[in-house]
Amino acid sequence: MTKTNPQPPVAASRPVVHERHGDRRTDEYSWLRERDHPDVMAHLHAENAFLAKVMEPLRGLQGELYQEMLSHVQETDDSPPVPWGDFEYYTRTVEGLDYPIHCRRHREGGAEEVLLDGNELKRREGLENVWIGRTLPSRDHALLAYQLDTAGAERYELRVRDLMTGAETRTGVQDVSDAGLAWSADGSYLYYIRNDEAWRPFEVYRHRLGEDPASDERLYREDDETYTLRLNTSDSGDELLLTSDSTMTTEVRRLRATDTSGAFEVIAPRRRGVEYSVEDGGHEWLILTNEDGAREFKLIGLAKEGGEVREILPHDEARFLEGVTVFENFLLVSGRSGGTTRLWVLRRDEDTAREVTFPEEVYTVRVGENHEFAATTARLVYTSLVTPSTHLDLNLETLELREVKRTPVPNYDPELYTSSRMWITARDGARVPVSLVHRKDIARPAKTLLYGYGSYGLSINPSFMATRLPLLDRGFVFAIAHIRGGGEMGRAWYEGGKLHAKSNTFTDFVDVAEHLVGQGVTTPSHLAVMGRSAGGLLMGAVTNMRPDLFKVVLAGVPFVDVVTTMLDASIPLTTLEWDEWGNPADPTFYEVMKAYSPYDNVEAKAYPHLWISTGLNDPRVAYWEPAKWAARLRERKTDGNVLVLKTLMGGGHFSSSGRYDALKETAEEYAFMIAALEGRFDA
Repeated sequence: MTKTNPQPPVAASRPVVHERHGDRRTDEYSWLRERDHPDVMAHLHAENAFLAKVMEPLRGLQGELYQEMLSHVQETDDSPPVPWGDFEYYTRTVEGLDYPIHCRRHREGGAEEVLLDGNELKRREGLENVWIGRTLPSRDHALLAYQLDTAGAERYELRVRDLMTGAETRTGVQDVSDAGLAWSADGSYLYYIRNDEAWRPFEVYRHRLGEDPASDERLYREDDETYTLRLNTSDSGDELLLTSDSTMTTEVRRLRATDTSGAFEVIAPRRRGVEYSVEDGGHEWLILTNEDGAREFKLIGLAKEGGEVREILPHDEARFLEGVTVFENFLLVSGRSGGTTRLWVLRRDEDTAREVTFPEEVYTVRVGENHEFAATTARLVYTSLVTPSTHLDLNLETLELREVKRTPVPNYDPELYTSSRMWITARDGARVPVSLVHRKDIARPAKTLLYGYGSYGLSINPSFMATRLPLLDRGFVFAIAHIRGGGEMGRAWYEGGKLHAKSNTFTDFVDVAEHLVGQGVTTPSHLAVMGRSAGGLLMGAVTNMRPDLFKVVLAGVPFVDVVTTMLDASIPLTTLEWDEWGNPADPTFYEVMKAYSPYDNVEAKAYPHLWISTGLNDPRVAYWEPAKWAARLRERKTDGNVLVLKTLMGGGHFSSSGRYDALKETAEEYAFMIAALEGRFDA
């Protein structure tokens, strides 16, 4: 058994005292925020060098994992074409190339047209990384607008390609948000969103092609710092819809796509606590809203003339409504019930919802790309923990499903694996769903990787991942804890894990882990846990609470310095999230947040093995949060377990841009986890 015990770097302690509400907090590692200071870069490089030493004896295992992952990837493949106007649009990948190639062909037949190739773009311009944001053809399909980021900072350049000649225009529009992109109906204007200095999408502009961006007209500015903007085109193609969102309140504006001189007009003014989304239904606006106590949302029609309201789908506490896709003669409504994604179909001239059924107990279905307003079929995407991503066409008249394409997975036999849903009872009586997948021939107790998130009302839906197969084939159980704070069980589930109730997120996760141990699925010495971003906060909190329950913790881009970050309105996302976490300027919220903030609660005690990762250019969770957390853990923990901090020096929140580099990073993380579970780091 290989053991490795290189000496970790030690960050210098430079105490700074903060005083809030009579409480003195010392932050001895706040100097790590000084990105341009040579000591900071030296420290991050030293941490990466230490990681390299820890991983050196494990490179063989990492290589095996990478090759196994790659063996399950159909490297040369294409997506099912999606009809759009006179064309069918699709993407394809080529063995050895990192980025998907955006293509189309005429629906009547003919040669393939390559619209955008990130691989060629990277070569031609000598770029290290390529992140493509939104891509959008003009209404006449003569032009393609796309957003390009080369640093991982999620600030994009806006470019346009002439699809007839192949000529590319660099519009000069920089620092564009990926929160929205739209064309005018005649293709002469582009609408885009800019971020403020705190990375908040807050302004929408109209850009006339060929003109200096300095002359772009600002159409709306969102001055409330707790709101963000997003922009999209309605399903009908006739309306541009601009949404101002806070965590608890919505306001939507509209502008006709043919109107290149007008301004956005409010559809329904904002009211605190009222959230809604809008689609164009021709003579009426189709609105999902939580007004009048409809916590899990209802679907209404609001007449464009006269303002009459009709109820289409009433509120049902057992059914959470999330979205509506509009066709000429049908509505396709997406939502959740019983912890599972659901779809309902309604005829436009009726109010009766028919549910679409699927064969598996644990699955995820979503509405795919649909651009044909008059269509009577809808493209769906279906997956489960054992079923690869599958494109389906749903007959909206009969509800019959037709498989268009299932993503090929080489060297994979689904009959060897099984998935299931487990329900555990949390300490306060709440029933928490858990999704599991493993090989049918597994021996228990088994090595187990338990994943969690539990914030923003986002759901971690059970889906297939080829990168998971090397773990399952090594006898792992993979489990997802659908804890409160997420949206898996609807809006009440989300509200039960935010603000003053945030501790439920952490105790739910601990209760799930204890249940898996109690049922003999695993043991603490066989248990690894993983979370990213707000899921990294989860990892930090539960590690402080129950370090004895886990053998190894994998925390990706973790939001761990909660109090300090939420007190600093200049940091990206802070003001937007006061309705999620609370504003610690309020003494009550300060105490709540301080009680679980991972950085503030590191103690002199034994901790599990820890893998912590970050990106230097991350605009969502600044690199210094994971760096400070790792430094404080090193200073205070009393165990001999291994802690590593990995910083992607040219990346952001979502790791490397290339698919092969991303596989290598996953293999490295898994190799660390396996080594820890197998005792290779133990003294």
